[in-house]
Amino acid sequence: MLFLVISTPRPERPSDVAAARQTFWPWIEAYREKKVCRHIYPRIGRGAVAVFDVDSNNDLHRILNEWADIIPAHFDTY
Repeated sequence: MLFLVISTPRPERPSDVAAARQTFWPWIEAYREKKVCRHIYPRIGRGAVAVFDVDSNNDLHRILNEWADIIPAHFDTY
């Protein structure tokens, strides 16, 4: 199943989340290599837009929980 996910990070000072933000791209790259994350684009300012191809809602839920552990955010999912 394909899902479009738009993240909107919490409004924290950029310096407070700089270290976590640097771990995000290597983390998502592992999903890109597995073809689970089909596309990911940074949004202007903050956040990202991603397309995931997962087998179930539970798989997507697990991925979004991991994402929120790295960068706390609100996710719009379509």
